[in-house]
Amino acid sequence: MPSYELSLLLRILSKPELVSSLKRTAETISDHGGVLRQFTSLGTSPLPFKMRAHNQIHREGTYFVMNFDIPSSSLDTLRDELHRDIDLVRFLVSKEEGLTSKPFECTLEEELQPPAYRKDVQKMIEEGQKQVRRQGGYNRNTPGFDYYPFQR
Repeated sequence: MPSYELSLLLRILSKPELVSSLKRTAETISDHGGVLRQFTSLGTSPLPFKMRAHNQIHREGTYFVMNFDIPSSSLDTLRDELHRDIDLVRFLVSKEEGLTSKPFECTLEEELQPPAYRKDVQKMIEEGQKQVRRQGGYNRNTPGFDYYPFQR
């Protein structure tokens, strides 16, 4: 089954209504033979411009991203059902190219360590120190130009 990403923009709802709307969307995916892999909330924010959906004007919305696998044959019916959902202002289904299901390794024990002991944080600190060494520090009297930029 191909992998897809569903970007959702929901209208402002109370928490129980939001949960029921997201459950309804996830059940719609599973009813069409899809498997939900990941679910991410991007938060609530003002929209870049006012949007009209289902005879209402929206100026704020809640953003979500769902990653799922679904057969290509049932994608059109999924889109049709999502168009009819009155809580969705906009949505976009896009195919994730080159995504293979690789084995997932759990790094919970490493994530629970303090940041100073994590390998990835130590690597970032080393890279930052290398960049400071290459730059040679800060010299206040040399702006980096071979001319005075504020002269007319």
